[in-house]
Formats: sequence, structure tokens, C-alpha cells
Amino acid sequence: MNTDEFDVVVIGGGIAGASAAAELAAERRVLLLERESQPGYHTTGRSAALLTPFYGNDVVRALNLAGARWYREPPPGFAETPLIGPRGELYVGREQDRDLVQAEIDKARAAGAPAERLERAAIRAMVPALRPEWAAHGWYDASAADMEVATILLGFLRLLRRRGGEVRTDAEVLGLERRGGGWRVGLRNATVSAAVVVDAAGAWADPVAVLAGLAPLGITPKRRTAIIVAPPSGQDVARWPGVADIAETWYVKPDAGKLLCSPADETPSEPCDAQPDELDVAICADRVQQALDLEITRIEHRWAGLRCFAPDRTPVVGFDPRAEGFFWLAGQGGYGIMTAPVLATLTACLILGRDPPPWLAGIDPAALAPDRAALRAPGAMPI
Repeated sequence: MNTDEFDVVVIGGGIAGASAAAELAAERRVLLLERESQPGYHTTGRSAALLTPFYGNDVVRALNLAGARWYREPPPGFAETPLIGPRGELYVGREQDRDLVQAEIDKARAAGAPAERLERAAIRAMVPALRPEWAAHGWYDASAADMEVATILLGFLRLLRRRGGEVRTDAEVLGLERRGGGWRVGLRNATVSAAVVVDAAGAWADPVAVLAGLAPLGITPKRRTAIIVAPPSGQDVARWPGVADIAETWYVKPDAGKLLCSPADETPSEPCDAQPDELDVAICADRVQQALDLEITRIEHRWAGLRCFAPDRTPVVGFDPRAEGFFWLAGQGGYGIMTAPVLATLTACLILGRDPPPWLAGIDPAALAPDRAALRAPGAMPI
């Protein structure tokens, strides 16, 4: 069997792998492998499609903010239509959530957001269906935006191919072996080789590392559920912002005249084609009806996706010191699309041995490295 040779093989055709492959293809021969029949089948294709820069821990927020700047002014020719559109995000809480709302306002202000506490009347003016008890406290992020996920993924794949990169679907990785100063990647009907392997396999990131002979880092897939329902009777929700419980127990956002709703669940899962659990669907409907003056009589669509987290809830990006040429691009959590252009650029810089560009000032690669002190999980082998 002949072995095709590449400089870099990227494993995983979601937004992380596609964007990194596109960046690397500008100067290297790159192969992108996707185990499914189409890129972006799992988490990328099941995103809530909302850019929320002031979400996540401090490291993640810095990544999100840099990503937001990129999406507002993408490179010329990346796409023919805007990648994001105005939406806004309203964070709300009950009386007992006063301190939590203020803490989030303080964090947002520290990151540069003009965040102000909203009074009950202003909150309900934005979302008239919100029940009074849920409008006790809140703040509004005007920078939050709808994201055109399909257009974004397509843009990176198109850029990859334009730069000479190759995409193979139905290409599950069955073996990884270090040989002759590089990696041999075993597929079902082929073998490919490369000096560098990028593990951008999402929920399968740890299993891919195990194939390479590495102990896992504790990248845990967690299931999140979403449903689509009709809006409150007589209300036009098109101009509503996204609305989220400040304690992250539910959120809703307008979606093509309907409401996308989620219980913000994080149920640990094995890597799989995630499906919604009926109990999670019921919990979602109950929480949303308690927060909004809304009667859900029919669920028009339901689905689930896997969001993958490292133990410290910060992405893992960098070479693994245990195996030459093995590069992690994993653990993006619910921030994968927001952070994709940032982490793709950083990945290319680290692999090519270059300093990050000025627009990534403030992003510390050491905070993302697989051997960082904060990255420890029960049973994980210290690096």
C-alpha cells in the first residue's frame, strides 16, 4: 500500500481542524481528515450560533474578544456575505442573583465592555415575555452577534483547498505510529505520513492521543441539548436579543421566527453521535416556561451536541512534549467557533516556529499549552 506524504495531517474536520488546516496550507502541504461523510457533522453543525465575547474564564474571554475582531473584519475574499449579524445578549437573574449579576458586570467591564446593570423595566422592554421575577437584575452585551456557522466553515474549507490543501471524508484514523522522524497515520484503505499530526478531533481528541501511545489529558465531552419551539403568541421575537440565565441553567435566542432553547446542560458523555435525552428535553421546556410567559405545546425540533472541556475549561493548544510532532488543538468547550480564527493562527505560528501576529497580543500560548500546571485530571498522566 502506497503512503501519501504531507507536511501536516490535521485530524478532525470541524471548525477547529478546518481553520487550522487552512492557515497551515499557506506554507505547508496539508491533509485534513474527517471520520464522517462531511466536515462539521458533530459539534460545529449543532452550534447555537451566537458569538458571546464575555463568556468563559479569563483566558477564554481574551480568545473570544480576538475572535470577535476577526469576524467583524475577516480577510478579503473569505466570504461574500457578513459572517456575523447584530443580536445582543441579555443576561438576567432573580433577586437572589444580584451579586452574581454584579460580578459578571465587573468582569465584562474589566475586559472592556461598557456593561451596565439594567432595571426591571428596561429588561422587560427588551423581552416582554420574561416573567417579572426573572427581570429583577440583568445586564446587556450589545457586542453579542448571530454567527453564520455554515458560511464560516465553508470559508475555511474553501481557503484550504485554494491554498492546495486536501480534504478526505469517511477517513477515520485507525492507527498512529511514530516512524522515521514522522507519523504514519493508518486509515481504513490508506496510509498517510507527516512530520506533524494535529489532534483536532473534538470529542475524540483523547482517543486519538491514545492511538499515538499517549495517556489522555482528560478532554471530556459533555452533552448539551437544544430544542426549537414557537414563540409566545402574538409576539414578534425577531428583534429580541439572546436571553440567558446568569447562573447558566437555561438560555433562549430567536431563530428564523422561532425560539431556540437550551437547559445549558453539561452531561458527561462518551464520544458519539449525540442524541437528545427525553429528560433533558423536558427539563429544557420546564425551565423556559418558568422564565418566559410561554406555553410550549409542541417541540418542532430537538438535537444535542458534545462540547469538550479540559479539566480547567481552557482550550489545549500546543505540541505535546511526550511525543515529537504531536500537536493538540482540543478542549474548546462551547467556544470553538468564536475562537477558531484565533486558535488556527496560533496553531500555525507554533508549528511554523513564528511569533504570533500583533492582533493576538494578550494571548499567552503558555496558558493553552498541554503541559501547563493547571491541566490536571484524575487519572491523567502528568506531562
